[in-house]
Amino acid sequence: MKFVVITFPGSNCDHDVFYVCSEIFGKDTDMLWHNEKKDLSEYDCVILPGGFSYGDYLRSGAIARFSPLMEPVIDYAENGGLVIGICNGFQILLEAGLLPGVMKLNNSLKFVCKYTRLELVNNQTPFTSACSRKQVLDIPVAHGEGNYYIDEAGLQELRDNKQIVPR
Repeated sequence: MKFVVITFPGSNCDHDVFYVCSEIFGKDTDMLWHNEKKDLSEYDCVILPGGFSYGDYLRSGAIARFSPLMEPVIDYAENGGLVIGICNGFQILLEAGLLPGVMKLNNSLKFVCKYTRLELVNNQTPFTSACSRKQVLDIPVAHGEGNYYIDEAGLQELRDNKQIVPR
């Protein structure tokens, strides 16, 4: 398996992700800068890491969505490629239209940095297959826009397609 980690201005977990993929998993891993427009077909998994791309001066991920490398990421995903967005990377995938829904400001209107408990409701993904269903994970979160929102019809579609992984 070969990974690629895409770095944007303001990414802050890209080297951590690279370390885990290359040293812990022992897999070939490359890092690409966001303004490189490159065919991604040689990779088995594209990772968009966390951080604060472009300072998140608009909505989180809104500017990064227009980086030159995002066009190949969108093509890769639309052709069945495995893509994961971690934290800000998830927000970028939302802004790029690869995932349904939007992120909203935290209810408190304050930045949140804490651990949150997530129940794993789908362990049938490449990212969760080593976990057991209903396993509770304590996950660190740090965000100002951490409320995922999707309308009821979209939520039902996610449920029907078993696309909700943690809850």
